[in-house]
Amino acid sequence: MKSLFTFKNVPAKGRFKPSFYFILTCFLLLSSLTAFAQNYRVSGLVTQQNSEPLAGVSIQLKHSETWTQTDINGHYALDLPQGTHTLEIRYLTAKPIEKTFELTADLVLNIVINETAEVLDEVLVNAVRVGSSSPITHSNISKEDLEKRNLGQDIPMLLNFLPSVVTTTDAGAGVGYTGIRVRGINAQSTNITINGIPYNDPESMGTFWVNLSDFASSTESMQLQRGVGTSTNGSGAFGASINVLTESVSNEASAEIANSFGSYNTHKHTLKFSTGRLNDHFEVSGRLSNIKSDGYIDRASSDLKSYFLQGAYVDTNRLIKAVVFGGQEITYQAWNGLEDLDLLENHRTFNTAGMYTDADGNIQFYDNEIDDYKQDHYQLHWNERINNQWSTNLGLNYTRGLGFFEQYKEDQNLIKYGMENIELGGESITDTDLVRRRWLDNHFYVINANANYKKNNLDLSFGTSYSTYSGDHYGEVIWAQYAGNTPKGHRYYDGNGKKTDANVFAKATYQFDEQLSFYGDLQYRNVDYSTTGTNSDMDLMEIDETFNFFNPKAGFNYQFNAANALYFSYARANREPSRKDFQNNADVKPEQLNDFELGWRYDDPAFRINANAYYMMYNEQLVLTGELDTTGNPIRTNSGDSYRLGLEIEAALRLTSQWTLQPSVTLSSNKNKKTVIERDGELVDLGKTNISFSPELVASNALVYQPQEDFQISLLSKYVGEQFMGNTDSQASKLDAYFVNDINVTYEWHLKSNVDTQKKPFLKSVLFSGLVNNIFNKKYISNGFYYTYDDNWTDPNQVTTIEGAGYFPQATTNFLVGATLKF
Repeated sequence: MKSLFTFKNVPAKGRFKPSFYFILTCFLLLSSLTAFAQNYRVSGLVTQQNSEPLAGVSIQLKHSETWTQTDINGHYALDLPQGTHTLEIRYLTAKPIEKTFELTADLVLNIVINETAEVLDEVLVNAVRVGSSSPITHSNISKEDLEKRNLGQDIPMLLNFLPSVVTTTDAGAGVGYTGIRVRGINAQSTNITINGIPYNDPESMGTFWVNLSDFASSTESMQLQRGVGTSTNGSGAFGASINVLTESVSNEASAEIANSFGSYNTHKHTLKFSTGRLNDHFEVSGRLSNIKSDGYIDRASSDLKSYFLQGAYVDTNRLIKAVVFGGQEITYQAWNGLEDLDLLENHRTFNTAGMYTDADGNIQFYDNEIDDYKQDHYQLHWNERINNQWSTNLGLNYTRGLGFFEQYKEDQNLIKYGMENIELGGESITDTDLVRRRWLDNHFYVINANANYKKNNLDLSFGTSYSTYSGDHYGEVIWAQYAGNTPKGHRYYDGNGKKTDANVFAKATYQFDEQLSFYGDLQYRNVDYSTTGTNSDMDLMEIDETFNFFNPKAGFNYQFNAANALYFSYARANREPSRKDFQNNADVKPEQLNDFELGWRYDDPAFRINANAYYMMYNEQLVLTGELDTTGNPIRTNSGDSYRLGLEIEAALRLTSQWTLQPSVTLSSNKNKKTVIERDGELVDLGKTNISFSPELVASNALVYQPQEDFQISLLSKYVGEQFMGNTDSQASKLDAYFVNDINVTYEWHLKSNVDTQKKPFLKSVLFSGLVNNIFNKKYISNGFYYTYDDNWTDPNQVTTIEGAGYFPQATTNFLVGATLKF
């Protein structure tokens, strides 16, 4: 059975068609059920003495199981009945404090932690993150935000409703290979760090979240910086940075068992544990996960296994963490897309991967057309607070990657594969069907050292990072219809790539007075990249390049009052080409970006808004051509001068004590200043053209109904405007706009302590989650490819340019439901 929730074979008149009125009725019914409860909301901001917000602060109603935690912006909220209440506030090494108040209406209660203790975990990411008053455009994502929709989909899908974000998935339903673009810029230009350690593959510069399935379950918080952002480790950011902090040390022992299932035979099983702090200093925690899915696209199955293990020592001034995590993915390939428009209309789940014709002329599909890759990460972090002014971090990392993808290929030339033609029955055999495996075998080492100094009005950070990478690339023929004397496992190409990346940086924030602060950031980066041997095209690939980049950044933040702030920043970024860029064009150039950001922030408990305008000026930007290589990865080319000009707005509006609106919108113009192409054998100057995969309008909204603290229903909406898959404004390369809506429901049932003994229950709570994606059953396409070729054989006296395109259909209505038992 293809799906647990599909409408393919149901007559149109019998299909379930969710409507706005049905959804509205459900909301109103839920409102009426809670209308009798006279609750008020106490909310506010928890900060350090320097006004920096604190995340992860526990706030509990005294003598009750009612509690919450501050989010990554330091905000908290509790719905309580009228009367006198006392809150207990606990924050790691800081002494617990109590706040007593009378609640007769909604109340704003801000809290300051008087001790200077900071979350030592955050030292891991201080070098690459920014604070709430920084002049850097950013969004923060808390553990609680991720938990609401963490039912098996990859991290890009969980970030789908952030400003300027567009996501896609090969298998169509968010499990397996997924992609993310920010401001129209693909994942190769997005810098990813995990605990300050670079995660992007050093050669391809891509990020493959499929190798870290269910990583959201081990994530404490994330920060998305749009634009160049702050100086970071690894390859520079050209559209965004995503900084991930893994789980913090838990004070109390705990365990979780999470299970979810849904459409397309998707199911996720997760087991987590923490010993809590043993002898007040030691903690061990871990996670095991398994996710399986058949995928929306035919045969696009995923079998994803992952783990996370952490050992920690913590005291007032020291945190030492040994972190090991990784996973193995086995996915059936779905990166071919669909070019046949008839199939796209009538059989949009059709997958051409593994397709071949047997001896009888019948279409068959190769069972093992898979991608099989294993990746393990070993990290050691030593965070030290020397005194009230100085803190340091030392980070070490080793990443091991090994895997292959396997393909059935028809009519392959024997000589091209380094094999010999075969004489058979007096006939010379020059072509054969064969099965090949293309391997990656790599090692990646990183050392980071950072220091932070805070005193009075100065916050200074400086540090260095050095990484070295070695990766073997080789292909093997494991079966051939006509093999002759060629042994099994014959290597038809074999190459190696080596890369070292070193950078030093210093950045400072100086508070001139209560209103004005200045930010400065200087980074020098040196990159050496060399290759030997042959590449996957079986061509000799010998590269030896050195790049030296200087990346200055500066900005200011002006705080008009407690709620209003204006900021401006300038940042320069330089970035080297990837291995594939060199393979496609030996003369490829590094790209440079000058990024200007002007923003306004307004923040109070009832209404928050971040609005910013950006102007990103590129020189030799590596834009996507629209074409894909043989592994489904996008091909890039230098585009000369180009720019991205846009306006981003995100807001949170509390309509009532139970209803919240969280919209975001991005309006942009993304242009290549001058485009010259060859069409029909002649050069054509197209002038200014749209940059590929850069929609002018991206918008999202979350309409949230929360009748009580532990129950929430959200209507999630996403609009992505039309976009071109190439850089020539060809109508053949256009992707239509789409508008998709999801519903997310969460309810956490807390078990209460024994009234007589006050003993806490063994099972603390059960979190129920549900997600219905694409509730209006929209048939949409979020990604595709575009290509051209010259036909000079139909008419030898004329060259005709032929255009082609392929598409990646996304799933129609589908669901995921789950339950998490928390002990």
